[in-house]
Amino acid sequence: MKILIVDDNITSSLVMERMLSRYGEIKTAGDGNSALALFKEQIQKNDPLDLAFLDIMLPDMSGQEILKCIRRFEEENNIYGLDGIKIIMTTALDDKQNILQAFKSQCEGYMIKPISLEKIKKQMESLGFSEISAV
Repeated sequence: MKILIVDDNITSSLVMERMLSRYGEIKTAGDGNSALALFKEQIQKNDPLDLAFLDIMLPDMSGQEILKCIRRFEEENNIYGLDGIKIIMTTALDDKQNILQAFKSQCEGYMIKPISLEKIKKQMESLGFSEISAV
């Protein structure tokens, strides 16, 4: 599995990387432009990412904006449904407006920080990554 972690907080990113490294190859980005470049590069190499964890509060663009850009790129490149990347928003923001906006923009999950291995496992299992429960 190929996983992208997008978080500008280095500590949060390292903690998530440590928790997720048992499940596959990890790529990280600290801002939206880097995240989008990594996402598009993997598509162009015909080796797409399977899962992304997007922080909402980032320096150059929000995770909400990144989510919209990813979904727009997928649509423009005829990537639909189960062929698209699964996206879980990770944030300290637990207000109704951010949660609704994320799901409206087609994220598959929303996790409130602090993130734990149990929260990650539960989200990933709910998305059909069945190999998670064995690790």
